Parts: sequence; structure tokens; C-alpha cells
Amino acid sequence: MSLRRTIGWFCGMGLVLLSLSFVPRGQNEAAELQADIAPPNGFWLEQVNLRNMTQGWGEPHAGRSVDNHPITLGGVVYPHGIGTHAVSALLVQLNGCATRFEAMVGVDDETMGRGSVDFQIYVDNKKVADSGVLRGKEPPKLLSVPLDGAKNMLLLVTDAGDGIDFDHADWGGALLLLKPGTAVRPQSVPIGQDEPPRMTIPKPDPRPAIHGAPVVGATPGYPFLFLIPVTGEGPFHFSASPLPAGLHLDADKGIISGRLEHAGQTVVHITVRGARGVAHRDLIIVGGKHKLALTPPMGWNSWNVWAGAVDQEKVKEAADWMVRSGLAAHGYQYINIDDTWEGPRKPDGEITTNQKFPDLPALAAYIHSLGLKIGIYSSPGPTTCGGYPGSYQHELQDAQTYAKWGIDYLKYDWCSYGNVATGEGLERLEKPYRVMREALDQVPRDIVYSLCQYGMGEVWKWGAEVGGNCWRTTGDINDSWGSLSSIINSQVGHEKYAGPGHWNDPDMLVVGRVGWGNPHPSHLTPNEQIMHITMWCMFSAPLLIGCDLSKLDPFTLALLTNDEALAINQDPLGRPASQVANTGLTEVWARPLADGTKAVALLNMGYWDTPVTVTWSELGLEGRQPVRDLWLHKNLGTYDGQITVKVPIHGAVLLKIGRPSHLAQLPHF
Repeated sequence: MSLRRTIGWFCGMGLVLLSLSFVPRGQNEAAELQADIAPPNGFWLEQVNLRNMTQGWGEPHAGRSVDNHPITLGGVVYPHGIGTHAVSALLVQLNGCATRFEAMVGVDDETMGRGSVDFQIYVDNKKVADSGVLRGKEPPKLLSVPLDGAKNMLLLVTDAGDGIDFDHADWGGALLLLKPGTAVRPQSVPIGQDEPPRMTIPKPDPRPAIHGAPVVGATPGYPFLFLIPVTGEGPFHFSASPLPAGLHLDADKGIISGRLEHAGQTVVHITVRGARGVAHRDLIIVGGKHKLALTPPMGWNSWNVWAGAVDQEKVKEAADWMVRSGLAAHGYQYINIDDTWEGPRKPDGEITTNQKFPDLPALAAYIHSLGLKIGIYSSPGPTTCGGYPGSYQHELQDAQTYAKWGIDYLKYDWCSYGNVATGEGLERLEKPYRVMREALDQVPRDIVYSLCQYGMGEVWKWGAEVGGNCWRTTGDINDSWGSLSSIINSQVGHEKYAGPGHWNDPDMLVVGRVGWGNPHPSHLTPNEQIMHITMWCMFSAPLLIGCDLSKLDPFTLALLTNDEALAINQDPLGRPASQVANTGLTEVWARPLADGTKAVALLNMGYWDTPVTVTWSELGLEGRQPVRDLWLHKNLGTYDGQITVKVPIHGAVLLKIGRPSHLAQLPHF
């Protein structure tokens, strides 16, 4: 069971209930849900195509629980029904064929009393039933709703506002009663699959343009590397002035390297001359201790596509495609190796690589030659999550090895540390991360430090104190709507703990061809993928691509290279978005930008196209304000007081509202 936290984004939807949340039934009627054979005109709902059901963890099962046991509620076994997991949704086309739906609902007994969920039923886009919060070991409830003339029915299971841990939800004996003699049969339908993506893919601009992080930090005396991201028609010639002492520029490749001689802040004016024009931009270079990740890291990680099938050739290929695809020209710079690279330790304790990575230092040198950086993975426990050697009692030795190899990024995953952890409360959770931070501080190389422990102990409140540059706030993401939506809504309130150098990390990206060793096109709909990128940019989250970079389709490439969206993520003010409105099915998130404008995301978490409104009062604005749509790359006009935009199913609209100021608001780096 993966660890996740979320809020009850289906609670309080503000819609009118059209029937009781549950209807008392006689024993005979309730008993029919426990039967092997359906009553006359009965149709077990499990017969529809459950592949169209979305959920936050695992797969739905017909007549079985999500863990593939007999559906059992309150000690009663139901031969039929649907076992699912919050957050889940099933949309059924009825076309007037049904008269009633009934099911016994609750948390499956297999959780041993854990988990809490809320079952909801919508008929023709109106809520008609709500079970209220049902917890493990609590008696199940019977939901029964009339369906005369109904066109569609939506079955939802929410996490009841406390995350999805152990939310094994059963629609026990889920039964549709059909009209006598009807030839029509209920069918499930994909949710939002046929909705066209609400975005425009712009034509490539041959004029040079500079992208990526507007500020970069490093420790004086340590190796410095920065590739100036530029698009347009080359060849390019780069110049940079004034460069801090110790740094130099490769005028043909656009790579700044060397070692800063002094602490301090320098505004460097970058000029790029290309075949079709000239581009200018200022880059702030900050020298000092603990000045890494002043904007969220951007790059690639091997896990979501290759998992344990990763090897040195795949990583080298990812680096090549990072450049070849143009991703590096938009600011992506890290190539990170996840678990399963580790070999046995030498007699003196030094970590080695296994046969999949015959020469990691040479791989690092090759990646650096492209102007990119390389990351690696370990655990504070004796073993990693994949069962390979962890860093337990070898922290300083491993940090020294990583520095010797040329590593620039460390993902440090809790994994087996729970088996050796000592102490109580936060001390137990913080200790291993402090130990590795102290080790990293003793080696002569800048290594971005990523804490991976799934949000335990509200890590967003103390991750910066133990020296993390970013920290996972959730369990592992997967390419499902349930996973994506629950992660988004779990981020409410976390924004106050993040900023330059220390970021909330809601996990890696699941757009493109992902699959954890068996790549397939992301199961997220196009609009869900737009929401994914939109919110990671709004959150100031690390943007670590998780797909096969050698097979980028035009849609995925456009998602990942939308410079207007990426500029929100890399905004130097570093103020992540907060949620300013939530109706249950629609949400508004907003964040201030360094140029004085506001970035605003309008979300449709529901299951039909919905207009979403943001008011100027929610944003702290007054008067008439210009609005630009960053996915349509289009100025929408000037609005007074508010704007309303129709948002597709599971879609997002990303707006920039307000007039830019020449006086940039920047934090003290």
C-alpha cells in the first residue's frame, strides 16, 4: 500500500442531494445483494468494462476486493460487486435502461479496521446519494437510488479527507435493476479520453530566446557548470559579462564552467547571437554555502520508465536525447539514475557499481561534456527499496565516492531505514537525513540533496532544517487520475514551507511513455497531463521527467517545453501557489510572480465540462486587468473584477493576470 495524503476534494460539493444518502431496506431486499444469481431484470454492475474505472492505487476487481480477496463487509461476503480503492470513479451510460441502483458500501474487512472513505453517486451530473464517512470496522451502508429515465450514473469514492492509506472500498453486490424487456445494456465509458486537449502547440520560432533558471547558485571553490538554455535557429555565439572571478564561458557551446573564487551575487548579462537574431537576458550567479536549487531542479529520472531495467546505455541515451530533443534548450539539466545501479562494497567499505554500470565516472564525464548534470540514488537504510546496498553506516564514505565520481544530485530514499531507526517522533525521522547532510557538507562538490520519505512526519515543516533542497510530500505517483488528483489536493497549505533552495516535491512526472520497466503511453488523458504539468509548475515542484526521451511525441514535447509554463515554475520569487477557492469539483490556485503579476490555475476535478471563475478579490487585485492564457499562448483581453473560463473534464487552464512591473520582487538569495 503506497503512502499518500490528500484532502477530501469531493466533500462539500455544494450540490443539492436529490435523495437520501441511504435507504432502509428489508432483509429480503438487502439479501439479494448477497446472492449468486441476480434477481429478474437484475444486472451485476461488475459486468461493465472496469478498465474504464479510475482509482488511486491498484486495479478494480469484479467480485473481489482491491487486494483480490472475496468482497467482505462487516463479516458478510458478497459474491458480486466491485472492489476498488480511493480515489475512484466509474462512469456508466444507462440511456434510460435502468430503474434503480443499489449496493452495500464500506471499507473491506481485509484492512483490519484501517482506512476511511466516502461513497457518492451522481445521476445525470447531480449528486443523489452520499454515504458519509465510512471507516474500517464500521458497519457498511446500503445505497439505493432511483434511475428512471437516467442517461448516466457516476460512482465516486473519495478518501474522506485523510489520504488514501488502506482505503479499500467495496461496492458490495452492486446491482442495477433494468426495465422489463429492455434490450439496452449499461456500459462503462472512459472519463475524459475523448476530450481534445485544451492547448495550442506553437510553431518553432527561429529567433533566439533564452530560457531556464534566471538564478543559479554554487559554493566557491567547487566545480561550477551551467548550460545556457537557448532555442532558435543556430549556430549560436554566446557572450556573458561580467562573469564572476573563476568562471569562463565556452562561446560556441554556451557552457559556463570553472570554480567561483568568492562568495557574493553577480548579475551577468547574457547575449546570444543566432542565425535569425539576438537575444539578451540577465543571469544571477550566487556564490555561497548552501545556495543550490534556488529554482526547482529540472531534468530526468530513470525510475518511472525503466525502474530496475535501467543501465548505463539507457542513461547515456537519455542524456543524448535531452539535448537532441531540445529539452536542454528549455532548461532541463539533470540526468538522474534511480535505484538498482549499486554493486557490492569493497573490503574497505567503498560502494561499487554493478555490471549494468561498468564505468559511472566516465558516464558522469560524458554527461558533463554536454553541459548537463548527473544524479544518483541511495537509502539511509542497509538496503535500498530494490534490495541493493544502502548507505547505512557508510554515509561519509558514500558522499566522498559520489563527489569523486562527479555526482551533482542525490535522491535519498527511506526504504529499509525503518528497520534500524532509533529515537522517537521527529528525531527518528530527521536523524538519517541530518547524517547524510553532514556528510555532503564535508565533500568538495555541490550535490543537490533530495529527501525521499513520502511525507512522513509532515516533512515539509522540517525538510529545510535538516538541509534538504527538496523533499517528497507524497507516496509514489502513478499514471492514473486517482493518483494525480489526490496528490494535487494533498499539497494544500504546504506552500508556506517552500522557497528558493528548498522545495516541496510531489514526485516525478508521468507524461509520455512511462511504465516502470514496461513502457506504455501514459494512462492520463491529455487534459489530465496538462493539469499535471500546470500544477507542478504552480507548486514550484522539481520537474523530473519520467518517460522515454527517445520516443517523445509532439504532444508530450509541447507539454514539457511550454516556456510560459516553465517560467512560472522557475520564477525567481519562489512563492508556490496556494489554493484560493474550492467548490468540491472546481478549484482555483494562485501564486505571485517576480514581475508583479499573478499566475492562476483553474482546475476542473469533476466529470463534465465546467465553467470556473476566479475573482480579483481572491487574488488581491483591483480594477481592469489583462489576462493571458499560457496553454493557448494567447492574450484573452482585459477583464474587470473576474474571469470565467470553461474547463474540460479533468483539465486545467493556466493564466497570467496583471500588468508586469519593471521592479522585480526577488528574495534574498
